[in-house]
Amino acid sequence: MNRTVLIAGLGLIGGSLAKALKRHPDVRILGVDTDRLTAEKAFKMGVIDEAADSLEKAAPEADFIFFATPVNATLKLLKEAAGWNLKSGAVLSDTGSTKGKIMEAANAIAIPFIGGHPMAGSHKSGVEAAKEMLFENAYYILTPSEQADEQQLNRLQELLSVTKAKLLTVSAEEHDHMTALVSHFPHLVAASLVHQLDKETKFPLARQLAAGGFRDTTRIASSNPVMWRDITLHNSGMIANQLSLWMKEMEMLRQLLESGNPDAIQAYFADAKSARDELPAAGHGALYSVYDLYLDVPDHPGVISEVTGYLAEENISIVNLRILETREDLFGILVLSFQSPEDRSRAQESLKNRTSYDSYIS
Repeated sequence: MNRTVLIAGLGLIGGSLAKALKRHPDVRILGVDTDRLTAEKAFKMGVIDEAADSLEKAAPEADFIFFATPVNATLKLLKEAAGWNLKSGAVLSDTGSTKGKIMEAANAIAIPFIGGHPMAGSHKSGVEAAKEMLFENAYYILTPSEQADEQQLNRLQELLSVTKAKLLTVSAEEHDHMTALVSHFPHLVAASLVHQLDKETKFPLARQLAAGGFRDTTRIASSNPVMWRDITLHNSGMIANQLSLWMKEMEMLRQLLESGNPDAIQAYFADAKSARDELPAAGHGALYSVYDLYLDVPDHPGVISEVTGYLAEENISIVNLRILETREDLFGILVLSFQSPEDRSRAQESLKNRTSYDSYIS
């Protein structure tokens, strides 16, 4: 059975989806992008089998159509799709980070639509960064519309099975509530912490001390501002609710600090530690994940090239590298970030066998 998949938007997510779906021997991938050069590049790279002239022209050929586009663009495409000449049984989907408004629009048209949100990402963007393995072990949330039946959901799940993602089916409301809690709201918190530091004028030296834990805590504040503007606006109700709960938590914490009760303060941190330690360590969550390996290395010339050289010899890719602290005659911490836990484990084993440096995983 030959199937045709049409993907609109050939950036990191759309390109990675195309690469992963090519694991199906019977699937032909058509691609279209607002930038024609991107579509042609994707074809030359082998990411897609054919660069389509337009969505409307290619849509009648497709058994599945994915909108790997920003939410605002997807909303526009859903309105246009109502006028397309689609195959009988064709299923439409998307890859957006919010689902409420998209599912409202999908339920307004008489076309089977199953919302999708692959919870994976990268520090890179564009079709050049597309990876076949991007979705492996990541949660991939599906939200069927009123027009989508169980058979169509099963067909989409079978198609996506080759991505090796963890497929979950929930309502749009549940999706947006969960992602507000564990992804969207934490971005606001990270951004607010950075703003707080940036406004510090009394002790400007504080910025120099923000290189370690503060940078780790606020890493997500470096994400694309335009993308997060749209996510925040499209899920504003859920995020605002989390903000209200956070403010109540902060007021309770302020009262706890003013009480000066050491046992209660310790219990607050102990409860948080216990809850965090029980969070799943493996796989991707709603936030883009990297897997850090901490390495104690001496501060001498060549140590970084030594470490990265060993990993390069074993074809282990590093997505980021940073030094938390290095001082003469004191072991410092070199942090190596990897895209998967498997790469991190391989790196740790390699460095254990080839160096005397202590390593650990936080």
